[in-house]
Amino acid sequence: MLSVSEARRRILAGVLPLPAEVVALTEACGRVSAAPVVALVSNPPADVSSMDGYAVRAADLSAGGVSLTCIGHAPAGHPFAGAVGAGECVRIFTGSLMPAGTDAVLIQENAQADGTHVATTHTLSPGTYVRHRGQDFAAGEVVIPAGRRLAAQDVGVAAAANHAWLTVTRRPRVAIAATGDELLLPGSPVGTGQIANSNTPMLAALLRAAGAEPVMLPALRDDMADLAALERMVDGVDMLVTAGGASVGSHDLVRRGLEQVGMTTDFWKIAMRPGKPLMYGHLGRLPFIGLPGNPVAAFVCSIVFVLPALRRMAGMAQPVEPPVRAVLGADVPANDQRMDHLRATLTHNEQGQLVATPFSMQDSAMLHILAQSQALVLRAPHAPAAQRGDVCEIIRIDPAMA
Repeated sequence: MLSVSEARRRILAGVLPLPAEVVALTEACGRVSAAPVVALVSNPPADVSSMDGYAVRAADLSAGGVSLTCIGHAPAGHPFAGAVGAGECVRIFTGSLMPAGTDAVLIQENAQADGTHVATTHTLSPGTYVRHRGQDFAAGEVVIPAGRRLAAQDVGVAAAANHAWLTVTRRPRVAIAATGDELLLPGSPVGTGQIANSNTPMLAALLRAAGAEPVMLPALRDDMADLAALERMVDGVDMLVTAGGASVGSHDLVRRGLEQVGMTTDFWKIAMRPGKPLMYGHLGRLPFIGLPGNPVAAFVCSIVFVLPALRRMAGMAQPVEPPVRAVLGADVPANDQRMDHLRATLTHNEQGQLVATPFSMQDSAMLHILAQSQALVLRAPHAPAAQRGDVCEIIRIDPAMA
């Protein structure tokens, strides 16, 4: 059996970044930058005030106890047209352009205004309460690198850099098909021996949150004809993901069925719990990942393998998220030859440390426990028993993972 790291390396080696497209700035959040974003303007574009007050010449206040003549007002967006001479000032506000001749701001709390005269006992140094031109970034500077998943703050900096459109990688389109004669659409009457198909909607939700466009296919029967038809159902997608039919039972037909229509299998079975019967290959040029049918195993394998592959397709610079360090909230036994992924809750202890507490039951079909989990505790093959309070590594599966 392959190790988890080797299996992931092979999957990532078999997928390539998708082509770029241009989208409106307002649609860019969650997308991945396909090219560096270079500032078209400096921010701020000129010296501006960072406070409400009076634009002054710092030299006029060097001795303290001075009265200045206010010669105008300059709200933000309405610069003062003239120049400020010795003994003069201009009333300005946060974001106001610094008038010619001034180099500091006397904040209004330290000024006593009486008509056109402004008195103060405070001294100032040049640059006090002034945001200088390009202090945030200069025109021509890269403000967003290529390969970054854009967050709201990235949209903000791109807007400040005067971009209305951004070049991003096209969203991966992923076909999802669950297999099994027992599967029903959620909401259908459930007969004897039947269950609702939880894998397809769960995986679609996971992939959509990761920036992909899921294409949900009908559940496939345990029948070679259905599997052969799958080839005709995936035209125009960038990846095929199946759930179920990947094990060794007489009705687990996915590998044999797809190999009959041209799939080349790269590997099958990995040293992982849950998720041992994972498959990976290509159907023509289409990457294919065959997930286990147990829903928890399908979810965990998607976190470990499918999401990194999607990040690679999206052009992200680092497709594999590094594990997070935490401390155990409960004792765990020694591990066997497979890498374990224990579902766990997350809290913080009195020292502020992240505490991961594995559930006592880790069955790969228990979705209710998965829904209560915020992390996967990673246990290396042959890891010795560990005690509560020991350091561990986790993968977050709460919203913070994105």
